[in-house]
Amino acid sequence: MNGYPITFAGRNFIALASGALSCPDDHTLIVADLHLGKSERMARRGGALLPPFETRDTLTRLTELAQATKACQIFLLGDVFDDDRARESLDRSDMVLWQNILTATPCTILAGNHDPDGQAEAMLGNITLRHIAGAGPDISGHYHPKARLNNITRPAFLIGKSHLILPAFGTFTGGLLATAPVLTDLVGPGIAILTGPRPIAIPYGQTA
Repeated sequence: MNGYPITFAGRNFIALASGALSCPDDHTLIVADLHLGKSERMARRGGALLPPFETRDTLTRLTELAQATKACQIFLLGDVFDDDRARESLDRSDMVLWQNILTATPCTILAGNHDPDGQAEAMLGNITLRHIAGAGPDISGHYHPKARLNNITRPAFLIGKSHLILPAFGTFTGGLLATAPVLTDLVGPGIAILTGPRPIAIPYGQTA
């Protein structure tokens, strides 16, 4: 399984090619921003039409990843569903996939800004898990960061001294360039790890 090993807040992780974060010592998988039902929500609101299979693709990839990493626990860092109606609109086959994930592996689902009901935070040792970065050290999502290398833009992990921000895992989720001031100011000097067939780490931040 392709990944880039990192150490954050004294704990070993692997930034996986898929955009998920693995903690092998704890057999833990951390995933941010599935945005299940996004295509349905956008169609309902008159937005751009997306291929309708995005939810199934996201759930299938998550299922395969949990099996490949032999995860004993999964943390979902908010925005699991694109909104409450998207949750209710899952077709039967997608709902079966979702329920199978929940029953196969203990899952902690955190609240996001798209689905605010639920647990706000969880702890992994001394690290706080949440949707939007706060007091560090923490691991979060929300911003869907992307980084550019040689004119190729990919979803990316951003790792600084106090914050580790995951890319969005969901299909067709879009993203924010890592050079955006809100991200450079938050993360500070560190590294960005571009996802893809072979994850690549590059310096991040003005003084990196």
